Amino acid sequence: MAFRRFAPFAGAGLALLLLADASVAAERQTPSGLPVPRYVSLKFDRVNARAGPGDDHRLLWVYKVKGLPVQVVAETSEWRRVCDPEGSLVWVHKRTTDGRRMVLNTRQARVTLLKRPRPEARAAAFLNPRALATLDKCEKGWCRVRVEGVAGWAHEGDLWGTAEAPQCR
Repeated sequence: MAFRRFAPFAGAGLALLLLADASVAAERQTPSGLPVPRYVSLKFDRVNARAGPGDDHRLLWVYKVKGLPVQVVAETSEWRRVCDPEGSLVWVHKRTTDGRRMVLNTRQARVTLLKRPRPEARAAAFLNPRALATLDKCEKGWCRVRVEGVAGWAHEGDLWGTAEAPQCR
């Protein structure tokens, strides 16, 4: 552990270091045991978006896109606070989410899906604006996605649902 290196310097400095380590560990624990932030997708074609974590909180709107990728930024045992591709933060019930990773083309233009993860590779397909695709994996700045039986590679930043950093502030 990091604080053992400072054992000879007992006192307030060690206590502060121990408290800092404990607070970091507490922040990492979630009710699900999964990391936050993380991506999930909406399981149904109708998912209620609420102002808070509970059915008694105001209904803000209803998502009507099965498979929409959202980023979980906080959670309770039953509810997930999610960031959507338009930058909205809302609460959805955990049973309405699916662990399968999806991505969305949020650009106004098509995204070219390449046969290989190289800029000079040939096109395998095109992902239209607002189209969804299944995310297989990301490596070295490239992501392999599948849509309608065709697989291809896109730059990691070209599709919403690939960035590891929190997407809503």
